[in-house]
Amino acid sequence: MDEMNTKQRTIKSEVTISGIGLHTGKSVTLTLRPAPENHWFKFRRIDLEGQPLVSVDADNVTDTSRGTTISENGASVSTIEHLMAALIGLQVDNVLIDLDGPEVPILDGSSNVFIEKLTEVGFIDQDADRDFYEIKENIHYSEPDRKVEIVGMPLDGYRLTCMIDFNSPVLGSQHASISAIDEFEREIGSSRTFCFLHELEALVNNNLIKGGDLSNAIVIVDRQVTTDELEKLEGLFNKKVTVADEGILDNIQLRHQNEPARHKLLDMIGDLALVGRPIKGHIMAARPGHAANVAFAKRIKSQIKRSKKKINSYDIHAKPVYDTVQIMNILPHRQPFLMVDKILELSETHVVGLKNVTMNEDLFMGHFPGAPVFPGVLQIEAMAQTGGILVLNTVPDPENWLTLFLKIENARFKNQVHPGDTIIFSCELLEPIRRGIARMKGIGMVGEKIVSEAELMAQIVKVK
Repeated sequence: MDEMNTKQRTIKSEVTISGIGLHTGKSVTLTLRPAPENHWFKFRRIDLEGQPLVSVDADNVTDTSRGTTISENGASVSTIEHLMAALIGLQVDNVLIDLDGPEVPILDGSSNVFIEKLTEVGFIDQDADRDFYEIKENIHYSEPDRKVEIVGMPLDGYRLTCMIDFNSPVLGSQHASISAIDEFEREIGSSRTFCFLHELEALVNNNLIKGGDLSNAIVIVDRQVTTDELEKLEGLFNKKVTVADEGILDNIQLRHQNEPARHKLLDMIGDLALVGRPIKGHIMAARPGHAANVAFAKRIKSQIKRSKKKINSYDIHAKPVYDTVQIMNILPHRQPFLMVDKILELSETHVVGLKNVTMNEDLFMGHFPGAPVFPGVLQIEAMAQTGGILVLNTVPDPENWLTLFLKIENARFKNQVHPGDTIIFSCELLEPIRRGIARMKGIGMVGEKIVSEAELMAQIVKVK
């Protein structure tokens, strides 16, 4: 798996694309413009008074019936998912999109044209780091009545798997997947939108596909079609139509054998842009659609809000649960190897500790002169000491016990720590303590940035 970009990215210069809106049938022109760091994706309705902005955000979704529509400041933009998928697939983070109509053009029904035009102008990396949301524990969404299920799992990358299952002899069950986001352009981007023949009449009656024709959508025929119906369709599309052996209207050539499943994966990638930041994780979906995708994006957003609240809730100046002297009554460590200054929170399942990093520490004489960096291995040690407090809290006489760490897994270092930083370590039990053995997940943070994380296993043993 290739590494994801670590720096935010925008486009080198503006690019203009024109076409027809699938549902409105209106000609529309959009211009993608470079945008500053931390801008994400915003539409600007230049055809409306005041040129209102509409942010790509799950909280702004107003319709998911046949595509994803967002609304803000009295303006709406429809069918955003194919453009969003192209931007996510190309790992673009910041773009301003000027639009002179209510809907993104359908073009060929895929992300292809967007990918081609964006690639032509090229990209530029910005100074700011990408603000990933990393899925730390499984996130579930389901609709049992429709057998819809989406789950997000931890992964140091962006992997997506999609399964569709229609009660149709032509389409039936299909799977599509990518193991890394840089596979999007090659494997997913060209896959076109689709619908069933029996849906066409309802769509037409509801004025939903005024811009649809057989060049921008796959029409799946899952029953016998009469001559009268074919004639009616010819009038609808103003062209001769036939039915291919494989059940596709007008003998259209599929770009992939599982093109419908790949397009559902494309839609999912585009809709998850509504989270408002790039994602790290493995998303698996069964029978997804726009409504489920948006609901899942909202679930991720709520997780982000809870995480931020948790990060910001620690008052480092409040009276601690344990101060340094009290910690030394529990832990055997002493200066210069005592790595915890305060315990801010302590429960049966979690602990929060604090480490003030100062230039007075002896280690900076060798790590590194002229460019002091607090070593990652000592961050893990401080995390382990914090977790040791949690484990020793389970016995009445902690001063008579030692905490011995048995295993450290999945240790990652995400940002540097320098003199003057305050590291907040939080450790949470992954399962109940059994026979004095504890498994916990530890995270070290400076401000709102994760600097280190690891999974720890420890055992307490009595020594006195």
